[in-house]
Amino acid sequence: MKELATLLLKSLSSAADNVVVEEKVEQDKIYLSTKVDAADKAKVIGKDGCIIKAVRTILSAAGAKQDKKVTLKLED
Repeated sequence: MKELATLLLKSLSSAADNVVVEEKVEQDKIYLSTKVDAADKAKVIGKDGCIIKAVRTILSAAGAKQDKKVTLKLED
């Protein structure tokens, strides 16, 4: 799941080397914490949060195939 989140966020970011995704797994839940460059934060979030919402939807669908709930948090 970490690889998928990293791929999606790096493709959205202009400074792909600054994208960091950390994964924590607990039973049937996966928690992803991500940090992006400050200049790319608005691009990753999108207008009214539509881009980050789409990324979360993709990750949730991928997690559902594994019977896991995925949570993505964008750190400051």
